[in-house]
Formats: sequence, structure tokens, C-alpha cells
Amino acid sequence: MDSIKCSSSFLHRTKLNILFSNHTSPKISTPNFKRLFRPSSRPLSLSAKDRRSNIEAENVVVVEKPLKSERFLISDGLPSPFGATVRDDGVNFSVYSANSVSATICLITLSDLRQNKVTEEIQLDPSTNRTGHVWHVFLKGDFKDMLYGYRFDGNFSPEEGHYYDSSNILLDPYAKAIISRDEFGVLGAGENCWPQMACMVPTLGEEFDWEGDMHLKLSQKDLVIYEMHVRGFTRHESSKIEFPGTYLGVAEKLDHLQELGINCIELMPCHEFNELEYYSYNTILGDHRVNFWGYSTIGFFSPMIRYSSSASSRNFAGRAINEFKSLVKEAHKRGIEVIMDIVLNHTAEGNEKGPIFSFRGVDNSVYYMLAPKGEFYNYSGCGNTFNCNHPVVRQFIVDCLRYWVTEMHVDGFRFDLGSIMSRTSSLWDAANVYGADVEGDLLTTGTPVSCPPVIDMISNDPILRGVKLIAEAWDAGGLYQVGMFPHWGIWSEWNGKFRDVVRQFIKGTDGFSGAFAECLCGSPNLYQGGRKPWHSINFVCAHDGFTLADLVTYNNKNNLANGEENNDGENHNCSWNCGEEGDFASISVKRLRKRQMRNFFVSLMVSHGVPMIYMGDEYGHTKGGNNNTYCHDNYLNYFRWDKKEEAHSDFFRFCRLLIKFHDECESLGLNDFPTAKRLQWHGLAPGMPDWSEASRFVAFSLVDSVKREIYVAFNTSHLATLVTLPDRPGYRWEPFVDTSKPSPFDCITPDLPERETAMKQYRHFLDANMYPMLSYSSIILLLSPIDDN
Repeated sequence: MDSIKCSSSFLHRTKLNILFSNHTSPKISTPNFKRLFRPSSRPLSLSAKDRRSNIEAENVVVVEKPLKSERFLISDGLPSPFGATVRDDGVNFSVYSANSVSATICLITLSDLRQNKVTEEIQLDPSTNRTGHVWHVFLKGDFKDMLYGYRFDGNFSPEEGHYYDSSNILLDPYAKAIISRDEFGVLGAGENCWPQMACMVPTLGEEFDWEGDMHLKLSQKDLVIYEMHVRGFTRHESSKIEFPGTYLGVAEKLDHLQELGINCIELMPCHEFNELEYYSYNTILGDHRVNFWGYSTIGFFSPMIRYSSSASSRNFAGRAINEFKSLVKEAHKRGIEVIMDIVLNHTAEGNEKGPIFSFRGVDNSVYYMLAPKGEFYNYSGCGNTFNCNHPVVRQFIVDCLRYWVTEMHVDGFRFDLGSIMSRTSSLWDAANVYGADVEGDLLTTGTPVSCPPVIDMISNDPILRGVKLIAEAWDAGGLYQVGMFPHWGIWSEWNGKFRDVVRQFIKGTDGFSGAFAECLCGSPNLYQGGRKPWHSINFVCAHDGFTLADLVTYNNKNNLANGEENNDGENHNCSWNCGEEGDFASISVKRLRKRQMRNFFVSLMVSHGVPMIYMGDEYGHTKGGNNNTYCHDNYLNYFRWDKKEEAHSDFFRFCRLLIKFHDECESLGLNDFPTAKRLQWHGLAPGMPDWSEASRFVAFSLVDSVKREIYVAFNTSHLATLVTLPDRPGYRWEPFVDTSKPSPFDCITPDLPERETAMKQYRHFLDANMYPMLSYSSIILLLSPIDDN
């Protein structure tokens, strides 16, 4: 969320930074094979200090020829493509490492990985296995259950930005699957939170049957997005499915989303991460804190392996890939697109005190944004910042995004802390980036630029230009670009200003009526001029911050269970408890809370732009006032299917019908911002809007080719009012939504059994072209021809 205003995402990242700075817990060890993974045939490596002295004296590596292996036939290989690639009955391995002086590929069977053994190591010859800054080798042999990693040697000089240490076995940045522990949340051998990881070697196995699946290519203006967590969606026992907390579990429950009216899911991070990154006992809840949300990536090409249905099976890496594909395929069958939340702003390696398992050991000065003396810039709030605009890194990013689109069939991406991608890289050089010097270009590392190379590459890529691209247009370094993110006419943004304004207006804060009207129109003040209403992703709640139910229940956060003495999470929530704090409240307060939840949902569904709903809000999920549940693998983050069933005839019904209404209204999905040709603003009297500081009433009518015309009004005052409606000769306004009414009369549909009785209660007002509105309520009226009979 907004790092200046509503920034609980910044604060959960601050938590990570603190943990990396204290990375000395006896339960958490840096992943390496020092002492454990050194075959007896190879001598132990020198200490980092001795190795630096040797490298400085002689920066030459000599490898005896020919390279020999008992298991594999070895040849030079090719420098591209990066990663491990099956070809010619073998596998080509290629990895970029500009500053290393030697490279060794380590081959490890799955059984040896469990026993902390290296199966075989092959040291590469720089004269034949290196082209430019790329190490490569081609191997033929039996790769069944085989994994791999790399050792790199070179200068260990943090002050120069180098962390080469040949005792570490490193992950390939391009690894398509990463193997470590089998089960989510279960410690490794010796209670190790960071057991050694290794990369899957690809094989020519049976191809996944896509059954003709293709990208849906839904028009963005027609999307209704549902932000969700794979594990949290089905982990609760009330889901009653075979594989809870997995990709298959989500696939099994997609019918719920289809019933709700969702046509796009936004998956919180599904790239490989270590949920035990800051494992610690929770004295308040009696369980353990983990990295549940997953905003700390280990491998950008690898799906989260422990979201597969059987992580302990022999081919569980391939299983995870195929089960993710199955989720995408099943979603597409139901007309639902899949967007991935991708964290390209930092990695799990943290700052200089963090673990070394991939990017830092492969080429730290390339992959991370560094200060002149090797310090890590921390625009992410997590200890490091990915060096997105470095030529090698930006190509890595494009390759990664392409892989997920072409191989995994995802339909787009939401870029966490996306503003970091607009910052200059380390050693920024305009001549290198643009081909020529730019006048006055004296930019320091991390300075925002108007034409960031990586965003340029993504925006003009022939594959990526056609998918959904959504930026979280801020970062933890104070850069806030909502409405100003470099967009090339195609990028959308999480509209944090929409969230803040709608929260303020609906709870009755003075001075927000005009800003609320802008939100209803798709925020033209932000996006008019090069973009459209659908470039605004409208939301009231998201994963960080209060849920919708908590937004109307708590004035203050309740984050003690996070173990940080309630210091984490956002303090500025724009929430209102409706008169009493907490879940235990009077009946009148609880009724008002339900009314406010309906008001928020109406505002979301009648606004131009793309609405986004957070998982569980459709039934009123509560986290007990915790607005930063990043560390909880428990009921706080689990979708409660039993609660959803309880709410099926209440709030869930209301949400489902409002989404259906949103989809049916042609006027709510315009190709451009609404104008006076079809939009008219009203006050308590037709055509007389009140934009004064004290106004808490906003109403408008909108000509619609399907519904004829709709009238929408919000009364966020503590006083009831009587509204005079626009006169339409030959027609009568009929109520569709009135949030002050109890369910099912809060949404009157044609099939409502007591519809006629309910309509008669309004008749005398509507015959007089008037409508009474209670305090804190909203209405939607539809135009209907008068029946003279």
C-alpha cells in the first residue's frame, strides 16, 4: 500500500529489513555446503581472506583438459539461452557471471541433496566453457532425479560489491524449479530454516496437455479482479477438499469465483520463496511466525514448489509446474484470467548480513543496486534493491515475464513496488543506456527517470505488450507515482488514491465529495491524457491493511500477534468502527457496520475503472483488527468456507448481484471517461450538486444503453434526508439497491419472492418523484416505463 499515506506494505518490509540485520538466530543458517558438501576428491577451499590474496596475485584459472566425468559426456556448450536447456539428447547449461574467475557446475541427485552430498562436480575451463561473461557447458547422460547448482570463485570484497565464495553452491537465476524442503512450514534437517537448495535439471518428459488452452485476452475494461493467496484460499478445514492449500485446491474452488462473477484472479506471490525466512515462536497464538505472504523471492522462474499437492513425491518439481499449469487451464475454462503478483524490487538475500544462495554469489554488483562502497540501496525496505535497469538484469526480467506468459499461460502481472523499476541502476550511464549522452544527465543511483529502460523494454516487447501490466506505483523509498507511472499507454496502476478518498468519504469525513466524484468517473484527474478509466485499478481493501469487515469494526490496528509490540502495520487506515471498537458491539452498531460494508461495495461497483476485491471480503472475513498479517499461517489468513456459507444469503448475495449489475451496465465500462452527454450530477435536488467542504451527499444519473438510465446516490451524513429525483416523463424510478435495508431487500431483483410487497413500500415516494435515504446509506435506482394499467 501507499508508503506515504497507507503503507502497511512498507512496514511489513521494514520487518524483513530488521530481521536481516539480526541474521544470527541459531535456528537459521546460511544455505551452503561448507564442510558438508565437499567430496573427498576435492580439497577444501581456502578461506575468503586467503582466497582474496591469491586472486589478487594471480587472476588466472587453469583447468586440466579434457574435462572428465564418470556419469556425463562433456562438451563446450553454448552461451545462450541462459539457464538449463534440453537439446540434442543432452542439457546445455549457461549462466552469466561477469566478475567471477572460475565456475563449477555441481550435479546432485535428489537422494544426495537430502544427505548433504554433492554427486559430481565439473570445473569449467574458461578457454572453452566461457564466452564473454557467460559460462556454459553441454552434458549428456542420465539426468533422472538430478539437480544442479554452481560454485563461483573470485574476489570476496564487499566494499567493491563482490561476494564470491566457492564454498557456496548457488542457484541458477534462470532455474525453472528450485528444490529444498518438502512440506510448507516444516523445518529442514537439524531444524535448519535454510537447508541447501538446488535447481531442477529439465528433461524431455511427457508434455503438459493444455487441451488447446489459449490466453483469454479479455478487454481490461471488463475485468473484475480478485486478489487471493493460493495457500490461504483453501487451507482451512472447512474447504473440505483433497489437497488444501495448493494450486489444485484453488482449481477445485474456482466455481465459487465464477458464481461471484470474478473473471480475473490476481495471485499473491507464487514464485519460490522460503516461508521459514524469519521463523519464530508466536507466544500470543501459540504457533510459529512464517513468511506467509511470500514477498521475498528466491527464484523468479520457479513456481512455489510447496504449493504442489505432493511435495514429497520424486518428481515434485515437475508436479508443481504442471499443477500451476492446471490451475491456469481450469481458470481459463471458466473465463477467468490469471495475473501474477511479481516481486521484482528485491530478493530474499537481504542486505550484507543476509544469506548468499543465488544472485549475490553469481554477480552481486550486477543484480543489486549498490552504493560506491558496496552498500546496498534499500528502496524496497527489505535490505536490497534489484538493479532493474542494468542491461543484464532488465533482459533477465523480460525473459522471466515471457516465460510465464508463453510457458505457463498467465495473462498478466502486478508489479510489487513497481516504482523501483523507474529508478536508475548502479553505475548509470546514459550513453550505455540510450546510445548517446543526455544533456544534464548527472544522475545518481536510484534517481527516477521518465523513460526507464526496463519499462520501455516490457512495454514494447511483442509478447508482453499484449498482457495485463499493473504497477504498484510507489516504493518504500518515498517515491509515489500514482497517476504518473511511466505507462506507454498500456500500464495500469493500483489506485491508492481511490482507496483513501473512498474510505474518507464513506465514513463521513468532510471535504471529500469532489474527490469522491473524481473516483466515480475513473480518476480522470490522474489518468486523462494518454490513458483510459480502466488503467485505474480501483480497490478499497487489499492484502495489506484492514479487511472490509475490519475497516468498519476497528479504529485502531491490533497487531500484537505479529510480535512487534503493535509497532508494525499502518496507523493511518481511514477506518471507522461505527461507534464501538472491536467485534463485540451492540446490535445497532453491527447493523451500521453491515450498511457501511455495502456502501463500500456499491462505490467500488459503480465507479469507472477496474474493480478489485480482496479474498474473503465477499463474506466479511475478519483478521481481528490485524492489518499486517504477513507472518500468519493460520485462521487470520485462511478463507473461511463455513463463514461464506453462513453469509450466502446475506453479504455474499449482495456482492454477487452488484458484480452482475456492474457487468450488465454498458455505461460502467465505457471506452473513455464519462462526459456530460450521459452523466449528470445531482444534489438533494436534480442538477444541483453540492461540492462544498461540508457536503456529504453525492448523486449522479448515467444514461445506459442496457438499463436506460441509472441513478446512484450516497448519503454519508449522520442525518437522514429526502431526495428529489430527476423527472423523466413517462418513466418511474424503481429501487434496485438500498443499503439501509436488511437482506434480501438491500438488493431487489426480479426473482425476489416478496418483490411486489417491497415495491409498494416505496410507491408513494416514487410517485412523488422522491426517495428517503437513511444516514450512511447508498441507493441505485433504475428507470422503468410507467404502466398506465
